[in-house]
Amino acid sequence: MSSQLPAVVVPAFIPSPSQGVWHLGPLPVRAYALCILIGIFAGYWLGRKRWIARGGTPEVLADIIMWAVPFGLVGARIYHVITDNELYFGEGKHPIDALKIWHGGLGIWGAVAFGLLGAWIACRRHKVPFLAVADVMAPGIALAQVVGRFGNYFNQELFGKPTTHWWGLKIDAAHRPDGYADFATFHPTFLYEAIWNLAVVALVILVDKRFKLGHGRAFALYVAGYTAGRAWIENLRIDTVNHFAGLRLNVWTALILFVLSVAYFVYASRTKPGQESIVTAAPSDDKPTEDAAEVDAAEAEAEAGKAAGTASSTSAGAPESTELPSVIKREK
Repeated sequence: MSSQLPAVVVPAFIPSPSQGVWHLGPLPVRAYALCILIGIFAGYWLGRKRWIARGGTPEVLADIIMWAVPFGLVGARIYHVITDNELYFGEGKHPIDALKIWHGGLGIWGAVAFGLLGAWIACRRHKVPFLAVADVMAPGIALAQVVGRFGNYFNQELFGKPTTHWWGLKIDAAHRPDGYADFATFHPTFLYEAIWNLAVVALVILVDKRFKLGHGRAFALYVAGYTAGRAWIENLRIDTVNHFAGLRLNVWTALILFVLSVAYFVYASRTKPGQESIVTAAPSDDKPTEDAAEVDAAEAEAEAGKAAGTASSTSAGAPESTELPSVIKREK
């Protein structure tokens, strides 16, 4: 019997998917869209567990998510089109392409900002604390980003600089940017960000479990954690974007949000320690609850009994009549 162990085969690179679209008859099924949808459901699943653990009702959170998700998708596309407008407008460009969301192009900054706006509107409708919802959903948002990043993998986009490491991502020639036609493998920045976001999920959950973060602090921790990783991952990417003062626009966005989130975390920790309670909408004044109606009836009955007792005691202590009979009056 040979004592030699079989050799472990280490792949020379990470292959890219051969396709990102499948057709069910005339209906195209796009991997990019599936990743986004699966990410949304995964984030909602985690947020729902945390919401119920805080004492909230799942129906309320479901309605909040129904507001947040459409707002977030629209905001994500708006941010992308505004910051990369040269891809859609100008000589030789087709503005209608700005609506083709299935080709990729969703900005996380716009998704979170508009998603928060939608959630805020729904929170006002249900009279629940908005910051509590943001805290509950913070790790869920990061989890949604983990899954959503694999949509970029199927589209062969948003990869980094060339690399010869075994974990380099092989990109087909058709997807390589100008000046990189002679390179085959690149840094899989989608994978770097997915792994980083998974660590952010664990960070927020563990810190929240230990310190009971409230009043927006769990959300601030998510923003700080995500932007810290996004800043260095963004610098690895080679896709064409706008620059400002020598840095990519998304790097500046990440740095600014990191500073703001850390500042808010410190401020909220000093001024608003602990967690706020999650309270659903109070019943309206014109429709009292059964308990309130019972209390009102009991109070009315007590008042009526008190009034009857007062009248009875007055009748018992007073003389029947202070007027003399008419006969006595005449005789006198």
